[in-house]
Amino acid sequence: MNNTEKAYDFMESCKAAKELVAETEKVVIGKYNEITLLACALLSGSHILIEDVPGVGKTTLASALAKAAGLVFKRAQFTPDVMASDITGFNIYNRQTENFEFREGLVMCNILLGDEINRASPKTQSALLEAMEESKVTVDGVSYPLPSPFMVIATQNPQGFVGTYPLPEAQLDRFAVKINMGYPTVDQEAEIISARKGINPLDKVSAVTDINRIMKMKNTVAGITVDEEVCKYIVTLVSETRKDKSVALGASPRASLALMRIAQAWAFMHEREYVTPEDVRAVFRYVVAHRIVLTQEAKLGHETPESILSAIMAHTEVPFRGRRD
Repeated sequence: MNNTEKAYDFMESCKAAKELVAETEKVVIGKYNEITLLACALLSGSHILIEDVPGVGKTTLASALAKAAGLVFKRAQFTPDVMASDITGFNIYNRQTENFEFREGLVMCNILLGDEINRASPKTQSALLEAMEESKVTVDGVSYPLPSPFMVIATQNPQGFVGTYPLPEAQLDRFAVKINMGYPTVDQEAEIISARKGINPLDKVSAVTDINRIMKMKNTVAGITVDEEVCKYIVTLVSETRKDKSVALGASPRASLALMRIAQAWAFMHEREYVTPEDVRAVFRYVVAHRIVLTQEAKLGHETPESILSAIMAHTEVPFRGRRD
């Protein structure tokens, strides 16, 4: 493939990604940035956590993206009585064959929506750990690969709501991105209720891609160039969270890897074949904020992970600044 063909192929992939976002926007109004981050997670092979109060469109966002992407979608409504085997699958004895047979769990799909994940018990929550990290599940000593692509979109209510269990740090660290929906503006909310007069807006969403195009876009994102200086910038930003006096637990190397991958996808969504420091800065808080634990003093001082990360970006030298044409 020559350079002209590569450039055309890249622009066609970018066009498909933008169509995916635009189709999702038919249902989720006024959340372009959140939809773009969701697409970034899908195209980088990552998982995303959506946290906010009930009724702001978390489940609708996940459902709309899955339908627009044309992928196999399953939804798990997490409640205290949901068992780990419901998610991973289980073996059942067949009297006719006198053998145990594997019955697939909900995780056998391309996009799994874990709705209100923090209402399930910690044991059930942990059932997703292997699937999210290794794209497989192990049942009774036998491993079963998950379909590709595979993505977990989890929603949760803020901690402190009745009947919620806080997600452990090990599981939070497996979500590349965490976003908040936020309330719509008055005009946006009026548009939302107007669009729902007698119809379900999800019915208007059509599949604008398929599994082959998604895999092609994923391969394109994986090939986005990340300069060595930008890699060092990513590592420096993440390592600064481990030194900050307001942070009791800093971000792990997994955060650095997630930050690079999401930055690649963000650059792709903006039609660039390379990652800039601005791409890294644009997604830094979404990738790292949920991975750090503040000291008690910082919490009492009303500091937030976002404010600390903003301060880290402010005092960390940006590569290439002052050296561009």
